[in-house]
Amino acid sequence: MSLWTSREAARATGGRATAPWQADGVSIDTRTLQPGDLFVALSAARDGHDFVAQALEKGAAAALVTHVPNGVSEDAPLLIVDDVQTALEALGQAARRRTGARVVAITGSVGKTSTKEMLAAVLSDQGRTHASVASYNNHWGVPLTLARMPADTEFAVIEIGMNHPGEIAPLARMARPDVAIVTTVAAAHLEAFASIEGIADEKASICEGLRRGGTAILNGDLDTYPILAAAARTRDARIITFGTSRGCHHRATEIRIARGATVVQARAWRTPLLYKVGAEGRHYAVNALAVLAAVFALKADRGRAVFSLAAWRAVSGRGQRMRIVLDPVDRHLSLELIDDSYNANPTSVEAALDVLAAARTHDGLGRIAKGRRIAILGDMKELGPQAESLHATLADLPAMQEIDVVHCVGPLMKSLHDALPPARRGQWYDDARPMLRDLRGRVDGGDVVLVKGSLSMGLSRVVDAIRKMGHPDPQYDE
Repeated sequence: MSLWTSREAARATGGRATAPWQADGVSIDTRTLQPGDLFVALSAARDGHDFVAQALEKGAAAALVTHVPNGVSEDAPLLIVDDVQTALEALGQAARRRTGARVVAITGSVGKTSTKEMLAAVLSDQGRTHASVASYNNHWGVPLTLARMPADTEFAVIEIGMNHPGEIAPLARMARPDVAIVTTVAAAHLEAFASIEGIADEKASICEGLRRGGTAILNGDLDTYPILAAAARTRDARIITFGTSRGCHHRATEIRIARGATVVQARAWRTPLLYKVGAEGRHYAVNALAVLAAVFALKADRGRAVFSLAAWRAVSGRGQRMRIVLDPVDRHLSLELIDDSYNANPTSVEAALDVLAAARTHDGLGRIAKGRRIAILGDMKELGPQAESLHATLADLPAMQEIDVVHCVGPLMKSLHDALPPARRGQWYDDARPMLRDLRGRVDGGDVVLVKGSLSMGLSRVVDAIRKMGHPDPQYDE
């Protein structure tokens, strides 16, 4: 069964189809477009109409446009609308209306993508599940995710993000979730918000889309929890709290980080829980409680969910761990790489440093006799006037006592570099490119290397360079 017919899409958007067509998917990028996709000609960095001809040549079923583009014949399969973004939103809303899926929407300053991935993996073991791709969580990512949702979906997991006030509520109203999750509220995007309370107000606005009588799953450890709870009550929502503090409905009582996993003892009301997350980190353990709470709210099988969590692994750029074998003959000559290069703010950096501090190094493998814990940290963006002080105070984190060397990348990270004690202070680089030239001399066999920074810092290039020093060990089990 096709995802969209020309008649269905025209009815949803108020547009005009130039010819009959059927689409199996929806795409906004000709680089990833699959034959049979509806190509949506959004205008962002470039006008998508410039790529319609290419999309049709690659096998697109049709294109969503405001006019017949240059180089495209009048009888080409098109859906002509007044505004492409508005039409995409209408398509997403129509997809939401026609499905009986139980929908979960997730937001938070930290952890929303990994929580979305965890929940999607858990629910996929219990029914037909649709979820946001990568971090498609903005004004085009949410409607695109909804527009891609098959009518027979049983569970849907929608990630909702923001950079400025007023972004979350309209996206939440579009998703109309049965369950809303707020992972945390932290110092992120402070350039656009006057305070943490302002960020909490924005995160809480996810409840504006919550179906009346739905469930709000909220981090009960937060000082700003009352703001979140008040917003949930306006929708007559059932509130389930999660965290580590007394009073949380889903509460972790003991968290132990083991090699490649985190083992948690917890309670869900009066029910004892023992579960394992297939990734290292307290933050994964706590967010897994939100996942289990969502499974409970959806009336899915919590026992099966516990088994699924054990098999889950962090994704590339968000805490993925790998062993890089540096010698083609001797597999033991290796280092461990923690790729957390996709995003950074003070809370997520603290969590990543905790993981690094707990990592086990290996002595006697490389040029340097002792294995080291090495952090390569890039600027944390969008922190406003407090940015320099927020970078400098990373030096005072308890985890820093267990880290041997900290290399800093970016103008803001100069503040951390200056605040570090000389014994821990590595090199400072204005950007990632000069670091690439020095990299081979900065890491060695036996080391555990964390790479963490905001996406715009380009630290993924550092990750790639470390990977290319050898090859990932296919037998490595996180």
